[in-house]
Amino acid sequence: MSRPFSPRSGIELDRRALIGAGAAFVTALAISPARASPEMAAAIRKFTGGVEPKTGKVTLDIAPLVENGNAVGVEVKVDHPMKPESFVSEIALFTEKNPSPDVAVFHLTPHSGRAHVVTRMRLATTQHVAALARLSDGSCWQETREVIVTIAACTED
Repeated sequence: MSRPFSPRSGIELDRRALIGAGAAFVTALAISPARASPEMAAAIRKFTGGVEPKTGKVTLDIAPLVENGNAVGVEVKVDHPMKPESFVSEIALFTEKNPSPDVAVFHLTPHSGRAHVVTRMRLATTQHVAALARLSDGSCWQETREVIVTIAACTED
């Protein structure tokens, strides 16, 4: 079986190699360490009240690569029961390079049923996005992702 050939470069294209390279790129983005800007770090400290957020419990679902930053879909789930004695009281979204780092805060109660929010937001440029959850016991949990934006939003001329 012959492989497709690119006449411009003279290099054989292997579909499996391309898929593997793409998967490695996405994995590298997902596990890269987050480096928050001073403004984002300050906004997170204000939200947490100085409590150091832990990793875990929060799942931030956002595309690692978006073509247009004007309406980026975001989904946040928190793996925690929503019972009167212990529940997720707030979920917040923060961005590193937008004009305002605190994007949204969602207030929840045990009557919310589950700690799950879905929204859209604008992203000025390639940056880190953080989702934080505050529990009724005062603890805070987070997950951060880097999002590559090819066409920026939130910019002023």
